[in-house]
Amino acid sequence: MTTPAHALAHQVLDRAKARGVMVATAESCTGGLVSAALTEIAGSSAVMDRGFVTYTNEAKQDLLGVRPDTLRRFGAVSSQTAAEMAAGALARSQAQLAVSITGIAGPGGGSAGKPVGLVWFGLARAGRDTRTVERRFGHVGRGRVRALSVETALTLLRDALR
Repeated sequence: MTTPAHALAHQVLDRAKARGVMVATAESCTGGLVSAALTEIAGSSAVMDRGFVTYTNEAKQDLLGVRPDTLRRFGAVSSQTAAEMAAGALARSQAQLAVSITGIAGPGGGSAGKPVGLVWFGLARAGRDTRTVERRFGHVGRGRVRALSVETALTLLRDALR
């Protein structure tokens, strides 16, 4: 059975390969699931440069160059952090396209302003401004938030490769 993520990953790889684009990922709440979806497919090494799993704030700073001030002012789950994660992955790789994911998968950890199911995505492309996308998946369960986040990240990559 082909899952939505598997189908999307094939589309990302096919489009990236056709355009000679390498991809990098910077993941927090998905813990490497986007990279796993891409590398599950034979031949992905032609496209997938590297993936960063940066679950802690320290890892976001050390591996991706997210500024401590950004984390203090806006928090790990924010547009600003997602943008810096994606830009950092792009800068610290051989990729021309990078996606980032940071969110609250649950079941705990949410607040009124940042509820469980809130996920921010960043998309960085060589020579273009980094953009961010917010999704509020709701309290649908940790596994479902993570699965929907993978699908969203792969969709962002696919659409960026038009």
